Amino acid sequence: MLQYLNILLDDCAVSYCHYQERKNKRLMDLATLRQGIRFAMTENLMIQFIYPDYPLEKEYIEAIDSIDHFNIKHTGEDADACVVDDWDFSLANAEVPIILRTKLNEFIEKVGMLAHIISQAKRVNVVFTDVENFTDSISEPYSKALKKMSEKLKQFYIEGSQPQVNIITDRMVLSSMNNCGAGDTNITLAPNGKFYVCPAFYYDNEDDCIGDLEHGLDIKNKQLYRLDHAPICRHCDAYQCKRCIWLNRKTTLEVNTPSHEQCVVAHLERNASRELLNSIRKHGTFLPEQEEIKELNYLDPFDKRDEWQ
Repeated sequence: MLQYLNILLDDCAVSYCHYQERKNKRLMDLATLRQGIRFAMTENLMIQFIYPDYPLEKEYIEAIDSIDHFNIKHTGEDADACVVDDWDFSLANAEVPIILRTKLNEFIEKVGMLAHIISQAKRVNVVFTDVENFTDSISEPYSKALKKMSEKLKQFYIEGSQPQVNIITDRMVLSSMNNCGAGDTNITLAPNGKFYVCPAFYYDNEDDCIGDLEHGLDIKNKQLYRLDHAPICRHCDAYQCKRCIWLNRKTTLEVNTPSHEQCVVAHLERNASRELLNSIRKHGTFLPEQEEIKELNYLDPFDKRDEWQ
């Protein structure tokens, strides 16, 4: 069931996920913006505005402020989530979640810097821009990096603060899948006035739309975007996994089937969450309502497909 409408204000609007935004400026015209807002109001959808890295004119701000919304930006006092693409940045507001886009190897090399970041920010969402390039040879270095980050997080938790880093702390509190929901709980309106499963689908191919403002939505085989039609994911308990629909199609040609790479990364994170949860609980009662995260003997649930029946 749809809950959110992402409005991509410009082709060069900041990327908050795995995909890369365009560099060329192409601002959504004001009439399209207003029509998109009306669509969201009619369908009772929450709007997430995705901003370019330049100030908008007064008329745009007035239209945006005419409805409750969530702002995704690089910077700004009115940002509800700030996106950063490198590790050297300053925080304007510690209350605003940080979306840190980085490469896997860069994360492994610089994970020690996260201790400083999470000492200032209450939440950091780490997004890897090259998950599809993951190889099994990176499993051990990535696991070690997660362990190093877990040690820092454990110390914070023991001292009474509870910073959040999505790839480790989210799984500790989840009891069901919490994925991006593209094509199911949220869709994207692009500057051309057409709807897309997510911004990445728009950037890949503008003809790959799922409707427009004039004629409405037209999502083919929309059940395939739901968890209950995902043959691997519905049997999985790596609940923090983004289950990126765009990466699924890019790597397996199926929107509901993740790649080996995406699954292994998610399970390495899941296992790190398990170790962190158990470690914190040795120092006192912590999340007593949450069940223990079970130990697994695999990193890709596809390897256990014979046990699904």
